[in-house]
Amino acid sequence: MGYKKIEQYDDLVTSDLMAHYKNALGLLGENPAREGLLKTPERVAKAMQFMTQGYALDARAILNSAKFHENVSEMIIVKDIEVYSLCEHHMLPFFGKAHIAYIPNGWITGLSKIARTVDVFARRLQVQERLTTEILDAIRDTLEPLGAAVVIEASHLCMMMRGVQKQNSVTTTSAFYGEFQKNETRSEFIKLISADLD
Repeated sequence: MGYKKIEQYDDLVTSDLMAHYKNALGLLGENPAREGLLKTPERVAKAMQFMTQGYALDARAILNSAKFHENVSEMIIVKDIEVYSLCEHHMLPFFGKAHIAYIPNGWITGLSKIARTVDVFARRLQVQERLTTEILDAIRDTLEPLGAAVVIEASHLCMMMRGVQKQNSVTTTSAFYGEFQKNETRSEFIKLISADLD
């Protein structure tokens, strides 16, 4: 059978964005009526809604939807979570990996919910610094762990494609709470996310 792609978008938002993007193409010196650009305003309008869908999502509700009582108090790490976001200054992508850990204090959450929490905040206009702390705050507020840690490593196209045009620069941000503010715990976390466990 054929392939059917199902996507849902707000028709009014799509229509308004399409008009603006069509106008922007003209302002940039392009011909919006050119064959290759005829559907571009619609595609961009839908792409932008997809890339900013985090505004309509609630990270705390996601974490709470799979919250379980467990008497464990060992470090839980989900590392190498892909991050794709848009820099709020130039609306160009930044992308990389997030490494997240927490030490339970009676509650755990589904591992996929940690990754989804990253997406909730990444799918907004962002700065990496705020993204890092928003993820930490959501985990701290919902699970009330003994400690939590978030490290994000990302490359920013606003530095690579324009401006200083540094192709190999990587930005690392971190946020720590509770037990992870202790050198010993933080060092263990950094060692584990840096290790290649074969």
